[in-house]
Amino acid sequence: MERISLTGPRARGRVLVYGAYGHTGRFVVAELVRRGLEPVLSGRNAHALAAVGRGHPGLEVRPADVGDPAALEDAVRGVAAVANCAGPFLDTAGPLAAAAVRAGAHYLDVTAEQPSVQATYRAHGEDAAEAGVVVLPAMAFYGGLADLLASAAVGGRGGGVEEVTVAMGLDRWWPTEGTRLTGSRNTAPRLVVADGKLVPVGASAPPRVWDFPAPLGRQKVVRLPFSEVVTMHRHLGAERIDSYLSEAPLAELRDPATSGPEAVDGSGRSAQRFVVDVRVLADGVEHRAVASGRDIYAVTAPLVAEAVTRVLDGRVRATGALAPGQAFDAADFLDALSPWALTVELPGDARREPERATKTR
Repeated sequence: MERISLTGPRARGRVLVYGAYGHTGRFVVAELVRRGLEPVLSGRNAHALAAVGRGHPGLEVRPADVGDPAALEDAVRGVAAVANCAGPFLDTAGPLAAAAVRAGAHYLDVTAEQPSVQATYRAHGEDAAEAGVVVLPAMAFYGGLADLLASAAVGGRGGGVEEVTVAMGLDRWWPTEGTRLTGSRNTAPRLVVADGKLVPVGASAPPRVWDFPAPLGRQKVVRLPFSEVVTMHRHLGAERIDSYLSEAPLAELRDPATSGPEAVDGSGRSAQRFVVDVRVLADGVEHRAVASGRDIYAVTAPLVAEAVTRVLDGRVRATGALAPGQAFDAADFLDALSPWALTVELPGDARREPERATKTR
């Protein structure tokens, strides 16, 4: 893949992590440090930031509220990229992405919220490319992972994509406080793709049975699309995109008595297991790509950190507001995370260089 030349402050490798004290933000900070990058700790709570800073001596702390444009301008000054880990993203993505683009910094976030992704694409469809930066929402377990799997499954086949179906299986769900807050804030109708257009889900469909690979096996799933539908719609050109989630963990998510995630190893990961199973129908042939691993929050860190690394070293196909599969060689990206962060199974020919025309919507 041809590298895009990056100059100026983006070459210095400083990455502002907004929401650095949150559950996912802490994983992201640690992963960026592990990769030799320099996180700059930011967010709305100065006391919580200071506590994270004590665990990472030498890292700069820059408190900033998304409602304070001057503070955001100071926070993003001189950084290479912004990794936004603070939800609800309906509140944080707009101000942070705008501040990053104005400063000539790349912007990435980890939202599962469809309206937030749509708003980011609308706002930065032109100015990000003009600024020579990448704007990449939903670079996380929800959104980015399924998008990369679908893109890898499509590969270089070049034919029309008829359907993409995503099934996400969790054995448990210990929600963070941020997940609960985002759920209460995000009340917009969920969207799927039908006849090539984003449309509301409509009446609730009955649960269906999905045969996940090990360790989950057969489970009931319910139609519950997240940000991956919007990102895939941006570039795959599929006539139909649907997304499902295993039914049992939703009861834990909706139960206010369910505790948050608890670490079971030195990395801080919980014992939660997941499988993301993506099936792509292209030219009448089904292609399947699967990723499995532990802890949906923890795995977001290597996903967004790998994206930051590739954006900063120029391994991107374009600048502008992009979906993950538009920005990167999806198979190569997933291979870089397997098997230490994910176990990935791709179609046999998915690792051909997938240089093909994509449609931006």
